[in-house]
Amino acid sequence: MGTSMRSDRRVVITGLGPLCPIGQDVKTTWDALVEGRQGFGPITRFDPEGYDVRFAAEVKDWDPGRWLDKKETRRIDLYAQFAIAASTICVEDGGLDVERIDPTRFGTIIGSGIGGMMTLEAQHTILMERGPSRVSPFFIPMMIANLASGHVSIRFHAQGPNFSPVSACASGAHAIGEAFRAIQHGDADLMLCGGAEAAITPMGVAGFTAMKALSTRNDDPARSSRPFDKDRDGFVMAEGAGVVLIEELEHAKKRGARIYAEMTGYGRTADAYHVTAPVPDGSGAARAMTAAMKDGGVAPEEVDHINAHGTSTPLNDVQESRGVRLAFGPHADRVLVNSIKGTTGHLLGAAAGVEFIATALTILHGVIPPTINYETPDPECDLNYVVNQAREVPVRTALSNSLGFGGHNASLMLRRFES
Repeated sequence: MGTSMRSDRRVVITGLGPLCPIGQDVKTTWDALVEGRQGFGPITRFDPEGYDVRFAAEVKDWDPGRWLDKKETRRIDLYAQFAIAASTICVEDGGLDVERIDPTRFGTIIGSGIGGMMTLEAQHTILMERGPSRVSPFFIPMMIANLASGHVSIRFHAQGPNFSPVSACASGAHAIGEAFRAIQHGDADLMLCGGAEAAITPMGVAGFTAMKALSTRNDDPARSSRPFDKDRDGFVMAEGAGVVLIEELEHAKKRGARIYAEMTGYGRTADAYHVTAPVPDGSGAARAMTAAMKDGGVAPEEVDHINAHGTSTPLNDVQESRGVRLAFGPHADRVLVNSIKGTTGHLLGAAAGVEFIATALTILHGVIPPTINYETPDPECDLNYVVNQAREVPVRTALSNSLGFGGHNASLMLRRFES
């Protein structure tokens, strides 16, 4: 396996696997994004009576039996079930016959911000109520955050690079970026990559509520997530997975794969500032965007679109907007910016996977999905946002941003595929 940079190895996107509150296939998810149909509603995963936040964005009509047998369902945490399902959707979408590829050249990198929180809470209850001898032998492999990637690797016999970034809401972006690097460096020809999360649990909701991260609009969930709007009051917790198949160009062409777009750049930086708050001037995010553009050989004025992290929290949206101004200079007024979190909610470690899928489809179709619920402009969020209605516009080059607690910043560069 090669270890030196092989910049001549082009990386293309050949399969998409969304599994999220607005869809469990490419078409349904894309239609909902373009139409601005949100996926929020009352929490059903547990009884939220007495909670300050009683709504979330859950995966609708989830049936694990479509993807797993009964024994697997009992022994695999929900976040990893989502990863397996999204990866299966992705492999089918990519027309990939895993029997006909070299398994040692096929890898999986799937991140999670939190991992098996549902299992952790359930097994802690058993420990407290019934004692240590009753804790499940499957507790550890169900809980740890690397097992989504592990299960997907086993499922598809992928023996190449396999690990799991844990970088909060940037986990999925780091997974895709590192998978991109693995192909560029010659360590793999195909990678399944992205993120998975299932943290709509009693502790998960209580914890994010306690730190004032969540919207509290219990009486109006549909209008609760409003990225860049002056009256935003927090994000909506979501769950699911977003997995993509990326592939070395010649390998993709040889098997006759459909190509959605090309991935050309990856930037990652740290704010080195605070455990949850982004650096006030947006410089950490700006350096990640600049690094991705440099890696992709693109000048700021060549970028048509940014799929922003855009969480709908007071701090993120201002700091990210400032970061775009720092990275793009005068072009910041022209680049078209959106956030799909008004529609999907915030999938935490899985957000970047779904947003990368949205960005690839934006390039393919020449349509930018809207940032919904935008009513009152915020003078501190002063970019060219695509709001409330999708915009048909040719998009040749786009960035997808992810910014995580701990000051983790990642930016992914995509462009229209041209042979």
